[in-house]
Amino acid sequence: MTVLMDGRKLSKKIKEQLRVRVEKLEKSAGIVPRLVVIMVGQDAASQIYVRNKQQAAKKIGIQTIDNMLPEDTKEEEILNLIYEYNEDPNIHGILVQLPLPAHINEENVTHAILPAKDVDGFHPVNMGHLFMNAPHSLPCTPRGIMELFKEYEISPKSKNVVIIGRSNIVGRPMAALMINADATVTIAHSKTLNLSKLTQQADIVIVATGQPQMLTGEDIKKDAVVIDVGMNRLPNGKLVGDVDQASIDGIASYLTPVPGGVGPMTIAMLMKQVVEFAERSVKNDC
Repeated sequence: MTVLMDGRKLSKKIKEQLRVRVEKLEKSAGIVPRLVVIMVGQDAASQIYVRNKQQAAKKIGIQTIDNMLPEDTKEEEILNLIYEYNEDPNIHGILVQLPLPAHINEENVTHAILPAKDVDGFHPVNMGHLFMNAPHSLPCTPRGIMELFKEYEISPKSKNVVIIGRSNIVGRPMAALMINADATVTIAHSKTLNLSKLTQQADIVIVATGQPQMLTGEDIKKDAVVIDVGMNRLPNGKLVGDVDQASIDGIASYLTPVPGGVGPMTIAMLMKQVVEFAERSVKNDC
């Protein structure tokens, strides 16, 4: 029987632990973790994500400073705003909600955030530290997956891991984390030939393509661990992942469901990094 990895339950446990840490930080050092959120435009999905982050932060005790900017905001205005928050010692994390409007260069904006305040873990300095196995800030989705492995006592050590997708948000940093965990890693993507042949040999398969239900039971070997990062809306309104969950049930040993698997962990890891940054600010002042 396939075990569904409950990201909602684990996320709730982590948030409760963070709430205790935030209370302790305020009592011992008088510091409240503060997260800046910058959103440009009215993208519907982004609005939902930002709302979920705000709600999670409030429950934990993290203060959010929200900058909801109009669609026609100039890139220079966003950069100047980031520079101001970079210099503010009372701000511990800065998050720019992606995607940005087409006239704004996302790379310029994300690279403007100080690595020490980069809660998304996308800055090249933080990516470099990750690949050198000395991470400071991690992309939240890959970090959330590692927390799921830890919770379910799944060790990637000496395992064959296939990661489908090579984005900077999931695929590439996930590969680095797996290498750091002593796994043997293959990254597959849209130009990969004979994908099914690769996945059928994998002990762990991590799928992040944005293609609804592309991976089926025929693509994996018995007792493989399958991590589904996808979140896709079908024409009938149903929310599904990149994995055909029904066909994999009974074949995979573990599977992250959609919804309720990786998604909640991403937000939990964002909150965790804000709290960690606030705690580090106390140590840096000593």
